[in-house]
Parts: sequence; C-alpha cells; structure tokens
Amino acid sequence: MKQSARGYTLIELMIVLAVLGVLAAMAMPMADITAQRSKEAELKRCLWEIRDALDAYKAARVSGAIPGDSSAPLYPPSLDTLVEAIPDARPIAKGQVLRFLRRVPRDPFADNLLPASETWGLRSYLSEASKPSIGADVYDVYSKSSQRALNGTSLKDW
Repeated sequence: MKQSARGYTLIELMIVLAVLGVLAAMAMPMADITAQRSKEAELKRCLWEIRDALDAYKAARVSGAIPGDSSAPLYPPSLDTLVEAIPDARPIAKGQVLRFLRRVPRDPFADNLLPASETWGLRSYLSEASKPSIGADVYDVYSKSSQRALNGTSLKDW
C-alpha cells in the first residue's frame, strides 16, 4: 500500500495568499485613518496648551506680575516669549520668574524642519477671526495646514 504525501497544493497556497492580500488591503486605509486621528488629537492638545499659556500671560500682565505701560498689548509679542524667564514684578515675589510654557509645541501637520514656533499661524488681538493676521501681539494660534480633518472641517479653523 502506497502512502500519499501530505501537504498543501499550489492552488491552496495561492488562495490563502489572495485572502491575506485582500485583508491587508482592507487594513491599510484603517492605518491611515488611525494616524490622521492621532495627529488631530495632538493638534487639539497643542492648541489648548498654547491658548492656555496665552491666557495665563494676559492674566499676569493684568495682575501686574509682568510690567508694561497701559498702551502696550496685554498678550505676548511672540510665542517664544512664553518660554523665556520673565522676572515677576510683584513685590511679594522677589527674585522669582514666570514661565508659561516649557517649550513651544510643534504643529503635528507642519514641516519637521521648521522651528516649533514657526509652525503656527499667528493672530493678533486686533485682527478679525475670519482673516487672522500678525500684529504687535499673539492673541491666538492656528494650524497652517491646508488639510481637512476627518470630520470634514479645515484644520486652519480649529
């Protein structure tokens, strides 16, 4: 009696490879969506962090912790100002300094070769929300990316 060889035929192997190829092709768009979702979450976090620092800077100016004449803008002149050590001008805080950010966060949709503070679009207090422009202060930031978010909105509008 002759024993038959056990194993897979070439056709069975081809079918398995075709099924694996279809599954891999279906998984690729999901990986792209996951990466996009992750970048969008990072963008939201960075925007909140910068905007909180801008508000804290203004509060420090109003409270007198940061000196300046009444005609000077209440918001910082640049994003880098939020990282610098600013001497606290209040008499009860002798020798102390104020910092509002450890570092300026990078826009996750921007070019990695740019410095972090240059990855953001800047809006001054005097500019319109619909037409942000640079001025003597930094009132708000926005992404310079022309991409659309997964929900269909423009990343610039966040």
